[in-house]
Amino acid sequence: MTISRRNLIKTGLAAGTALSIPSVLRAQTAPTADRTTRMVTDNLSVFDPVFTTADATIGHALAIYDTLFAPDSNLMPQPQMVGKWTVSDDKRTYTFELRDGLGWHDGNPVTAADCVASIHRWGQVDPGGQLLMARAREISKKDDKTFTITLKEPLGVLLSILSGGPFIMREKDANLPATEQVTTNIGSGPFKFDHALAKPGASFTYDRNEQYVPRNEPPDGLAGGKIVKVDRVIWDIGLLANQQTAVAALQAGEIDFILAPPVDLFPAIESDPNLKLQVLNKSGNDYVLRMNCLQKPFDDVKARQAILHLVDQEAMMRAAVGDPNYFSPVTSIFGNETLMTNDENTGWFKKGGDPEKAKQLFKDAGYAGERVVVLQPTDWAESSNAAQLLASALRKIGVNAELAPSDWGGLVARRAKKGPVDDGGWSIFITTNPEASLGQVATNTSLTMNGERGWFGWPKNDEYEALRAKWADVETLEERKAIARKMQRIWWDYVPSVLLGQSVTPSARRKTLTGLLEVPGWYVAMWNMQKTPV
Repeated sequence: MTISRRNLIKTGLAAGTALSIPSVLRAQTAPTADRTTRMVTDNLSVFDPVFTTADATIGHALAIYDTLFAPDSNLMPQPQMVGKWTVSDDKRTYTFELRDGLGWHDGNPVTAADCVASIHRWGQVDPGGQLLMARAREISKKDDKTFTITLKEPLGVLLSILSGGPFIMREKDANLPATEQVTTNIGSGPFKFDHALAKPGASFTYDRNEQYVPRNEPPDGLAGGKIVKVDRVIWDIGLLANQQTAVAALQAGEIDFILAPPVDLFPAIESDPNLKLQVLNKSGNDYVLRMNCLQKPFDDVKARQAILHLVDQEAMMRAAVGDPNYFSPVTSIFGNETLMTNDENTGWFKKGGDPEKAKQLFKDAGYAGERVVVLQPTDWAESSNAAQLLASALRKIGVNAELAPSDWGGLVARRAKKGPVDDGGWSIFITTNPEASLGQVATNTSLTMNGERGWFGWPKNDEYEALRAKWADVETLEERKAIARKMQRIWWDYVPSVLLGQSVTPSARRKTLTGLLEVPGWYVAMWNMQKTPV
């Protein structure tokens, strides 16, 4: 994430860079540096991928944990920790056997009991997991390497659910309630979290797990063999505070990668013979504005509809992304390019928005000057800029809007609060969804409307949820598309969130860092990449 859009003074910045690079980075000797990758990715404040869906947390989990199945580049589920599986003739009993060589970072073997506990914990909060738990008659260990899922009725998307599903944790960690964070950071994945070098707010370090046994298949999306070709990866959190300094550090060779450099600095990056811009998430991200449906004024549907008509997508994306070559409007809750994309109930879209209609809808909602608190992540320029523009637009139509600036970690903590703004709650925050994930109706957290059991904002509509469950049952693509249209009709009547546009953002890397995988998300798969000699 990024924070500024000022002009780059290349030589001046480079001269001042060394003072801002953490000493742990500068201390690396030359041989170690050849096998150490330094990255500016995202602000990691929560380690537990069950506790939050923040991209930084998912990226962290991809490094240290592993999953039963994983989506390939076509979002098809492929076995990961599972070696083989069978399904009964009535499609109600699945038997899964773990592959050989799976071990925890503490030296103990991964067992079926770990998997069962992880599924149960994840199933408390994840939409796909909740659907699975509602359909499951029993999830139980058969022996140390085998477990079964017995269903009350067939669930055709079970493997897809598991491919977007639980990061497998040790049984004793997974036995914690979903409301309590797991902080031990002991997984079975390709990297080990280096607790000794962890410097919250400055840097986190991941070391290659020498005992990890990868699959034999070539890497494909998040599936296939996770072969680690570096000894260490350092996430430089400190450099998020000044992306200009981060770019200068990239130019100087003091870091190797920036997940999301500012658009204003693309020309400087492209003109440097040692650097390259690369789009890792080809389908991009959809920006979404989420409202707190539990509290005034957005507990009233008219107020939520007001935001739908207020938003000028082009203006929002110019503020967030800048270059129109990297963004486009979006009106379907399933994104612009997924199999579920449709135009049902999208007549509200108007280029430039409709502020007068928005003002009238706030009046119809009985708006009485309540504070509208817009969360503003100061270390993520795109969301910060969009939040500022939104607050200004709200004030212009008479809404008492105020910004609540914090870093992204602070925003993640605050958005979990369900109470009123006077008690530290919130009204609106802006985030992104990977476009590719929006066609995964059963597993996408942001596409739920199951009330306080669901995602931040907590919208509730039983008719919509019944359709979402039915979507998971039907077998043909055409049936699923028809259900998706009905879901979208309800969504745009209820308006739990508002779309701001679709964008594609290139990352920046030194040309000596190669092998980066294209994955559908705002995070980096740290296996397969390697540093090559100049």
